Parts: sequence; structure tokens; C-alpha cells
Amino acid sequence: MSFGGIFEIPEKLTRIAELEEKMAAPEFWNDQDRAKEVIGESNRLKSWTGPWSDASSSIDDLLEMVELLEEEEDADLMAELGSGLASGEKAIADLEFKNMLRGEDAHRSAMVTINPGAGGTESQDWAEMLVRMYTRWGEQHGFDVSVLDLLTGEEAGIKSATLEIDGQFAYGYLSAERGIHRLVRISPYDSQGRRHTSFASVFVSPVVDDDIEIEINDEDLRIDTYRASGAGGQHVNKTDSAVRITHEPTGTVVSCQQERSQHKNKAQAMKMLQAALYQLEVERREEEKARIEGTKTDIGWGNQIRSYVLQPYKMVKDHRTNTEIGNVDAVLDGRIDEFIEAFLQQSGQGAA
Repeated sequence: MSFGGIFEIPEKLTRIAELEEKMAAPEFWNDQDRAKEVIGESNRLKSWTGPWSDASSSIDDLLEMVELLEEEEDADLMAELGSGLASGEKAIADLEFKNMLRGEDAHRSAMVTINPGAGGTESQDWAEMLVRMYTRWGEQHGFDVSVLDLLTGEEAGIKSATLEIDGQFAYGYLSAERGIHRLVRISPYDSQGRRHTSFASVFVSPVVDDDIEIEINDEDLRIDTYRASGAGGQHVNKTDSAVRITHEPTGTVVSCQQERSQHKNKAQAMKMLQAALYQLEVERREEEKARIEGTKTDIGWGNQIRSYVLQPYKMVKDHRTNTEIGNVDAVLDGRIDEFIEAFLQQSGQGAA
């Protein structure tokens, strides 16, 4: 059962009470899988009711301050009221933002895969900049960010990277980032100082928990092992610990070299494959629905969702919402919430 948005708080509170009654039963832990599902649902509902209750209490406190100030002026209380108003506005804004995240997978953690487009070192450097941008965004939101796979370029940048951004609603937010990102700048790798345009693709999928079953047949998989690259000392050069899995029916390829153990890397790669296949199925359903409705949108390579311009002026523009931000450095440092919010408001949903 799932209640989306802030407008069903009474229903959420009722459901939480039902779940807590189940959790209090002596036999609750007899079925570990079911217990995990119940706790997960309770935590997701509380992620709505908790902030709502806090915001409601803050508003009640502010109203009391206003009544006191009407009776007697107090400079300290006036200052406290001003501070409380600012905090209350932010709490309400956060709830409104979160209320956009109503897709059934919005609450999940996210896997973000970044690949450079054509252009060699220039595009690979741009892809690495995006890795940093999403890492910083995750850290700013208190999410755990792990690098599951990273293939470095020969001269600079990366050839590919996959991040896991672990936290409630990470996928709901980052689903807005899926697409092609375009960079325009004077290339630091061009001795003649010419302006270059680079592209990188960002693919976002929800981390698949145990409550979603993705059927994967062993005969459909090709599993290769190889020596990891990058940090890791002598072990990296001597052991084929990295794992690459190809799902032959769909052509989906995932790889992981985060762990020193080949077994652990294989387990993590299977988790990545599950997420990728689940997202493919979600997109297939979306495309079929759009085809039926006659509104299918081409999301192919080269149709950028956002441009980051460093030369001849500084501006980041989202082409879907026309949202523009002049502080490019802040955006590249992870300040992308304005773009995400504008997209979610326009689309009317948070992660399908």
C-alpha cells in the first residue's frame, strides 16, 4: 500500500498505526522478509508524517508568538519570530518539493551511470565533471555516495562511471537528470584555445530492493573478469577481481571493480543489472503508453536536456523548462535543485 504526497497525512498516520500494531506482535519476526517490507513501508510513511508534524508544530509556535507580540512588544521575541518564519518557510517549501515525488519508485535510492560522448579527452573530462557534480549533490543532501565502477581515460577524465546514491527519494529527485548534458567552453586540452562543445549521457535507475522481483536467467548472462584499474595498489595489477556482466537479450552491460573480492564485485554487478533491467522495463511501458497517446518523445543521443556554457558567457540552461542559472560554478558544485524542482513541477510527477 502506498500513499503519495502530503495530502493524505491522516491516511498515512492510520496506516502507520496499523503497521506498528503488526510490529508489536510476538510473531512479527517469524517471517523476516515480510518484516522487512513492513518496516520499510512504515519508514517511508514516516518520512512524510515526521516533517509534516514538525512543520505543523512550528506554525503553531509562530502563531503563539504573534499573539504574544500583539499583547506586548518584545525585541527578542520579534527576532525569534523572524528566525522562525524563515525556518517555517523552508520547511513548507521542502514539503512542497517533496510532494512532487509521487511515482511508485520515487522513494528508492538511485544508480547514476555517466558516459562521455564523442570527442575523446574533452568529453571524458566533461563526464568526470558530472561525476563530481552528482557526488557533491548527494553529499549536500546527506546521502551516501559510492563509486561502483569507474573507468578512467588515458589522458584525463573518465570513459564511464556508475554511482550509487543511497538515500530516501534519491531516485525521485535524480530521475529529472536523465538525458544528455552539453558543455560549451574553451578547451584546456586545445593548444590553440578554441571553444569546444562536449556531450555526456546520464542514465538514472532506481536501486531494486528485495521487494521487487527481476527474473534473470543464467543462460542469458555473459560474465567476464578483468584486472581493475585505478586506486588499489599492487592487488589491482595482480588479480582479476573486476567483473563485467552482459545481459545478452537486451545488450545491457554492467561492471564493478569497487571491491577487492571478485565474488563481492559480482554480487554488486548483479544488483546494478537488476536496476538497469528494471528501468528498461519501466521505460518500455512509458514508451508504449506514449505511443498509444501519440506523444512519444525522442530521447536519443544529441537531444540535450541541459547546456552548461562557460564561454563566451556563463550560463546553465535547462531546455525542458527554460530554467537558467548564471552561477555555473555553484551548479557544477552540485547546486542543481532549482533545475530538478522546475522539471518536477512541469512534469507533474517525481519519477515514473
